[in-house]
Amino acid sequence: MKRRNFGQYCGLARALELVGERWALLIIRDLAVRPQRYTDLLEGLPGIPTNVLSTRLKELEQAGLVERRVAPAPERGVRYVLTPEGSALEPAVHALGRWGTKHLEEPRPGDVVTPESVTMSLRAGFNPAAATGLNESWEIHADDMVLHAVVTDGRLAAGVGPVPGEADLVITLTAEGLPSSQALLRAARCGLVELKGRRALLNTFVNVFTRPVDQNAPHD
Repeated sequence: MKRRNFGQYCGLARALELVGERWALLIIRDLAVRPQRYTDLLEGLPGIPTNVLSTRLKELEQAGLVERRVAPAPERGVRYVLTPEGSALEPAVHALGRWGTKHLEEPRPGDVVTPESVTMSLRAGFNPAAATGLNESWEIHADDMVLHAVVTDGRLAAGVGPVPGEADLVITLTAEGLPSSQALLRAARCGLVELKGRRALLNTFVNVFTRPVDQNAPHD
């Protein structure tokens, strides 16, 4: 399969040759959250043509970033998972997502929010300094999504589905509009959420998932 070649001996150019095609990084984003079947990816990436998804998956497999595995019982079929090399892209995806978030305006007609996109936004927004020494868990309900964020000894595990066991605080987003991570944090700051559990952990949640402003970043 012919791959784009920029003709430059440069790490960024090589990275773009491997994951710079349209939809490739969004496939990486979703697989970083959890293994997915082809139909899962198709459902979670509205608008992607089936032939493009098939092509991207083949390219990512050839690059050693994605592999196919037989789903464990009782499931059937094949799931796509990131290889260790593919998983190593997650910090770069987080950084690019944080940069892109600064350029988000109002949602455009047809925009959607998926559990994977919110999960990765929470991971990208995680503030390790604010989580030092914490052992807390949050379960997030927004529309038909259920997500979890568990901090153990200051380390985050965030994913799709309820908290294993019982959450210290359950947060339900009640505001109208797209249930993005930005909307969730805004609602939490304004108290526009329903809470079940240790209510004092709401402010902790906001602090833990709000990264400090980079004072060294260039300003306009």
